[in-house]
Order: sequence, then structure tokens, then C-alpha cells
Amino acid sequence: MRELRPAAIILDVLMPDIDGWTVLAALKGEPELADIPVVIVTIVDEQRRGIALGAAGYLTKPIDRERLVAILSDLRAAAAPGNILVVDDDEEQRQFVREILGARGWTVREAANGRLGLDAIAAELPDVILLDLMMPEMDGFEVVAALRANAAWRAIPVVVVTALDLTAEDRQRLSGGVEQILSKHAFPPAELMARVGALLGETRKAQK
Repeated sequence: MRELRPAAIILDVLMPDIDGWTVLAALKGEPELADIPVVIVTIVDEQRRGIALGAAGYLTKPIDRERLVAILSDLRAAAAPGNILVVDDDEEQRQFVREILGARGWTVREAANGRLGLDAIAAELPDVILLDLMMPEMDGFEVVAALRANAAWRAIPVVVVTALDLTAEDRQRLSGGVEQILSKHAFPPAELMARVGALLGETRKAQK
């Protein structure tokens, strides 16, 4: 790894002499290697541990080739990280986003509902907003409307990540106000965050 400086690393966990967890921890502890994204590919189903240790993706064997290619393509497309605001009332989801995107260099701020999200935007404009839709006090639809109504905010890219099954009316309400809509049900969490990371990278490229 020190010699090749690869664009990404595919790492097994169960190996002789030194296991994958030790290798991953060593990588993240070495400044010159820490930024290389690592995709864990293993029979061990400990995804949350892998993400917490800084893995950019996690797949269990037998491997779906298309999923692996998609994750690696997303990692290749990702650009320099920036400042992201996560607006979601699910604390566990916010923690998961913070762990995986923080490991990829993003500065992650959090808000537990739409009203707190608007306060956070007023305090400091984020580069990107990662937005849930179903929240107390002020939902994601209202946040999108508020962003559109404010000339200083309407250019902030918004990526919606939701468990809600959107109707045609819902999509119409979001039309023109968000970059992309991703379903929490459509992908395993690690792959979902890899896709989010790729979208954020594309957004950062467009802003330059």
C-alpha cells in the first residue's frame, strides 16, 4: 500500500498473521494512507464495526459483482470533501452518516428537525444538505420550500435520503429543489452512504 498508493483498497477480514481489522486500524492511523478508501469484502457480517473503523464500503461474500463495481466507481468519482449538514430526526442515522462521511473527510453538522436545520443554515451555509423528509416540527418538504424562498440558500445542493415511499405529488413538491432522492430501503446502509459520498463529490466538482 505504501508503495502503490492505490485509489482504493479491497480488504478481507479473516486472514492469517494480521486480520483485516488490524490492517484497517493501521491504515487509518497512518496519515499518508488514511485517505485511501477501503472497501471491506468478507464473510464476517460486522458492517457497523467496519464503518466505525473508517471503511468506505462493506460487502459480505459471496460478492455481487455489480455492487462492488458500483461502489468502486462511486469512490473514484468522489471529490474533495466539504461541509455537510445532516437534517434527520433519527439519531442512529445521523451517527451512521457522521461515522462514514466523517471518515471520508467531510465536516458533518447535525440537526434533529427542519427548524433546527434552518437555524444551522442561517449560522453557517453548508456546501451540501443531506435531508430526511419525515420529521417533527418541520418536515423536509417545508425545509425545501424555505430554501427556495431564500435567495441566499436556494443554490445549496440538497440530497434527500428517506424511507418514505414518495407519491407523484411528493416528487412534484421536491422538483427543482433537490439534487437527487435516495431511498433508505433501496440499498444496504454502507452502499447507500457510498452513493451519497459519490453524489456529494459530484456536487463539489460542479461548485468549483
